[in-house]
Amino acid sequence: MVVAVVLGLEALALIAAGAWLAVTLATGSSSSPASAVFLTVLILGFGAGLAAVAWNLYGGFRWTRSAAFVWQLLMLAIAVPSLLAGAVLTGLVLLIPALVVLVLLFVPTVVASTLRTRGAPPVL
Repeated sequence: MVVAVVLGLEALALIAAGAWLAVTLATGSSSSPASAVFLTVLILGFGAGLAAVAWNLYGGFRWTRSAAFVWQLLMLAIAVPSLLAGAVLTGLVLLIPALVVLVLLFVPTVVASTLRTRGAPPVL
């Protein structure tokens, strides 16, 4: 499923960014260690959460569509100002996957594949 793959790649990018921040924190090149620790934990947490969404979307769970949708809206909220500020490459790298996922989340085959009910706990 393409949506799960794109979400997985976004999760890997977040985890890589968190690892890079951890390296800058460990090497002492951060100007504010407290901020660097907070951002590292936050980004790694978002990466792990998005990886869980991607994995469960591939598994067919319905709740993942809403989580993926909200994440893509957050990506758009960062991409559009980046484009307007002149950071075209950053804006496009954030905008294109977000638009792809937003469109594909409403394709009938994706909706149908996320209707898993057999074997799922009643909460999900």
